[in-house]
Amino acid sequence: MSENGQHGSSIESTMPVMLDTQYCYRALQSRDARFDGKFFVGVSSTGIYCRPVCTAKTPHRPHCTFFPSAAAAEHAGFRPCLRCRPELAPGNSCVDAPRRIAHAAASLIEDGILEDSDLAALSRRLGCTDRHLRRVFQEEFGVSPVGYAQTQRLLLAKRLLTDTTLTVTDVAMASGFGSVRRFNALFQERYRMPPSRFRGDDAAPAAEPLPMRFELAYRPPLAWTTLLEFLANRAIAGVEQVADGAYRRTVALPHAGLVHRGWIEVRAAKRKSTLVVGMAPELARVVPAVLSRVKRLFDLTCDPEVVEDVLGPLAAANRGLRVPGAFDGFEMTVRAVLGQQVTVKAATTLSGRLAQAFGEPLVTPWPALTHSFPSAARIAALTVDDIARHGITGARARCILALAAEMASGRVSLVPGVDVDATLDQLRAVPGIGEWTAQYIAMRALAWPDAFPHTDLGVMKALGLTSPAKVLAAAERWRPWRAYAVLHLWHLPPPTAPSWRDKPDEE
Repeated sequence: MSENGQHGSSIESTMPVMLDTQYCYRALQSRDARFDGKFFVGVSSTGIYCRPVCTAKTPHRPHCTFFPSAAAAEHAGFRPCLRCRPELAPGNSCVDAPRRIAHAAASLIEDGILEDSDLAALSRRLGCTDRHLRRVFQEEFGVSPVGYAQTQRLLLAKRLLTDTTLTVTDVAMASGFGSVRRFNALFQERYRMPPSRFRGDDAAPAAEPLPMRFELAYRPPLAWTTLLEFLANRAIAGVEQVADGAYRRTVALPHAGLVHRGWIEVRAAKRKSTLVVGMAPELARVVPAVLSRVKRLFDLTCDPEVVEDVLGPLAAANRGLRVPGAFDGFEMTVRAVLGQQVTVKAATTLSGRLAQAFGEPLVTPWPALTHSFPSAARIAALTVDDIARHGITGARARCILALAAEMASGRVSLVPGVDVDATLDQLRAVPGIGEWTAQYIAMRALAWPDAFPHTDLGVMKALGLTSPAKVLAAAERWRPWRAYAVLHLWHLPPPTAPSWRDKPDEE
């Protein structure tokens, strides 16, 4: 595997206007939400046009015509589908605004914003009235924001009761309920039994909170050993560790005005298609956020059969290979910037120095894990000299500071679900982030399945090509799963592909 990159022409950043029938039909068959809003399909047998996530039976390929916009489909005479409602597709001009507001509100609710503020405050933060928020939220989710928040709290409580040894009182508090009385009443109302009966035991609680344990399912196969190898070679000293067949790391997540710090350990179950996540009890208030990030890190939503059907022989040697995501987009991007023009080992060392110098000390069960990685806000408050004195070049320090400022201000967000094209444009505008780094970030932090660093030296060598333009042309057959193709190309055995352990990163 290689992390080598080089400057190249910006021939392509992300998915262009998609009019290639084969490419679009593959995306349509997958119903992957990441392609929603990127194109629309007109079905000649019905005269209707749909989003690629429509739940209707997939039409036969000869009946499909693909359009870059809803307007283009309607201009061609197609009517909008009443089931998938093309007007709600992400990025569909002004009609998308209500849906964006609703989903932004849902994300903030899941982060616990209503624990410390009311609906009026949430509405002000989203730039609308609370009446408008209630209306668009009801239309999108079929429930009020308050009802949505209650369900999220109850589902979390149900999971904590089942999977942890926390007391009922601690479960109530960890789930965001202001009182045990309110928790008991709502739980009884929804589930027709008290929380204590749901747990099904009267055992006395442990003297001290025990680590929590959860299971996350995936579609087999999963190339677990290969995933661990990838993460091990990029593990930030003091923050991450791969040992004894497990991935471990420190965690620092903000929630309800506090930063919750702890650790996690992730292992593959021996007899089931699940990952077992161990978690420090101090992270009880941020369980949903932690599990969501673990899913992204190990790409657990991937359907390997769909991907491998497109990649064909390329995927045969490493079935179940996933695209490793990012537990924290800022952390991963800083690591990628520090990896420019140095070895993989050197990049992890430099990242570890940043964590030791500016992160928060943390006690964990493992001596190798000592600090949480500093937040974007913490780094943004530093100077070039503060960073450079740890062996980081001035150019890299300025790039990291610029990135931290953009993320701390909220102007840039490195999480799945953002507008990929717009985010990549923002990243390229940061001095020191070129096409290779931007595409690498899209692969991992943005979880964009069609990201493709076409200037990557390892990809070029694996394909036996020297021209970025020819690399792009050769990769057309793997769309819309080119990010997965990159991982497979990096894993081709020698001498076809270069070693990824000793090669320098070049931007």
